Amino acid sequence: MLKKSYSNLIYECGTDEAGRGCLAGPVTAAAVVLPADFELDLLNDSKKLSEKIRLQLRPIIEEQAISFGFTHIHNEEIDEINILNASMKGMHESILQLALVPDYIIVDGNRPLNAKLGLKNSVGKVFSPTEIELLKSIPNKSIIKGDAKFLSIAAASILAKTYRDDFMNKIHEEYPMYNWKKNKGYPTKDHREAIAKYGITKYHRKSFRLLPEQLSLF
Repeated sequence: MLKKSYSNLIYECGTDEAGRGCLAGPVTAAAVVLPADFELDLLNDSKKLSEKIRLQLRPIIEEQAISFGFTHIHNEEIDEINILNASMKGMHESILQLALVPDYIIVDGNRPLNAKLGLKNSVGKVFSPTEIELLKSIPNKSIIKGDAKFLSIAAASILAKTYRDDFMNKIHEEYPMYNWKKNKGYPTKDHREAIAKYGITKYHRKSFRLLPEQLSLF
């Protein structure tokens, strides 16, 4: 059974992201505040669950959560600020969507959440000074494999993964030759073969190594 809280404060927020290692599409982040009495036996790190189970859990999480938010950081912004910063920014944006200010934030990973707040970006949301100060004021803790240890991070991982999958399924209809409905933009053999054959799309991350040989794509 996953733990309910790290800080034991009332409004503890868990946050996580999905899609960092993909060649196309956004990195998607989510933030979730769960009630103290929340229980969901099947809930775990989204990577350990089937797509069917993830989709079953999402409406339960959303119905029972005190508050939640999710954000897509698209490939243009990833190319501008890099994938690590984009992942952090997505979590920040998701936290700002919450209907309350969390008492504490726990984040999956090994990096401080507020390490690169207020980056200069020309694409996507630009944080106001007030938003930056608010985010800086909330204590946070990064937890390695936190999505397999704490309910709120696991819940955030479910939302991030399923909403990103929804996005990739949608753009698959626009570019079916890349098979995003199946590979979700990850660097699979079929995805890279399609890049080699058809080139790149407006959804590909140009700052990533899209082909092992790094053929001329642009």
